[in-house]
Amino acid sequence: MGCSSCSTGNGGQPRGCRNNGTCGSDGCNKLTVFDWLANMSLPNGQKPFDCVEVRFKNSRKEFYRNTDGFPIALGDVVATQAKSGHDVGIVTLTGELVKVQMKRKKVAMDDPALPKIYRKATQRDIDIWQKCRAKEEEIKKRSREIAISLQLEMKLSDVEFQGDGSKATFYYTAEDRVDFRQLIKDMAKAFGIRIEMRQIGYRQEAQRLGGIGSCGRELCCSTWLTDFRSVSTASARYQQLALNPHKLAGQCGKLKCCLNYELDMYLEALNDFPPTDCKLDTKKGMAFCQKVDIFKETLWFSYKNDPSNWHAIQKDQVVEVLELNKNGQKIDSLEAYGLESDTEDASIFDNAVGQDSLTRFDKPKRKKKKRNKNRKKSDKKQQAVKNK
Repeated sequence: MGCSSCSTGNGGQPRGCRNNGTCGSDGCNKLTVFDWLANMSLPNGQKPFDCVEVRFKNSRKEFYRNTDGFPIALGDVVATQAKSGHDVGIVTLTGELVKVQMKRKKVAMDDPALPKIYRKATQRDIDIWQKCRAKEEEIKKRSREIAISLQLEMKLSDVEFQGDGSKATFYYTAEDRVDFRQLIKDMAKAFGIRIEMRQIGYRQEAQRLGGIGSCGRELCCSTWLTDFRSVSTASARYQQLALNPHKLAGQCGKLKCCLNYELDMYLEALNDFPPTDCKLDTKKGMAFCQKVDIFKETLWFSYKNDPSNWHAIQKDQVVEVLELNKNGQKIDSLEAYGLESDTEDASIFDNAVGQDSLTRFDKPKRKKKKRNKNRKKSDKKQQAVKNK
């Protein structure tokens, strides 16, 4: 899926297109949709769908109507309608698959207010667009300095210029409401452009900036995740995870989105288990559930008077005991139903691929001189025995 400029460079190293998300072929960009309907011909008499999907900086995508019928293909740079002036973007999807995307994002296909495409971008449009993109980092740094001087409790995370360079959108995050009226006046005076402030959440900020997660891979939100579902600590509890905020939080400071990936499977498996607050009535006393293992189908119980001593019981046996308690019967003890603890041998490092031992530096080296002296002494003793 990489473009021609993303091929391997000298010495086998990846060369990289270095286009920062504006690759013309759209093959190395995040959130790219593969057009699996591109090779299918339309029925006779049916006109091609006149809407296209256009991508701008980072993951922002919009739908535009091609009213003039320009021959537009994937990767073309086009000038699109904006509130004032025009914007410049790259076409990422055309044809019938645009209908599927519009339906998924709940955009009406027959909406008359849908913006339109003015023309294919000329060389002058592209030069102005690239010139504005080159100034974004410098303006972002300068705008942060202005915000700090005004002592505003906000963080400016990104800047996006309009294609004609007449307007810049500043994305920021803040805990509370911020009065940035003076900030807009100072930035408009310093940069000579129209300013638009847009507040985003911390998840959206991580999506725009990207990064590497604790799993060693790129963030899901910046590569393939398109919607954000609410994540609560109940997701970690259902999966028997330790409620450690440092391990459960992602780059955005919120709970990781991947906590929801396997949650449905855990909830489905827990439907066959007794409730975690169940109690077993025995002749030795009341027993409470302490832990549930879904994969081994095992529950751990402990007596009220001895909470530190846990007894492992199979799920079917727990259901059987609960049924007896419901009928007014008590079992003798948990030990009668408990599982024997299997002592497994500790796994030893196996040098399967010829690697050195992981503990090769832990043991001190023996001195060869002492060993040679001991050999000489033993040789003398053996010689003396032979002589006798």
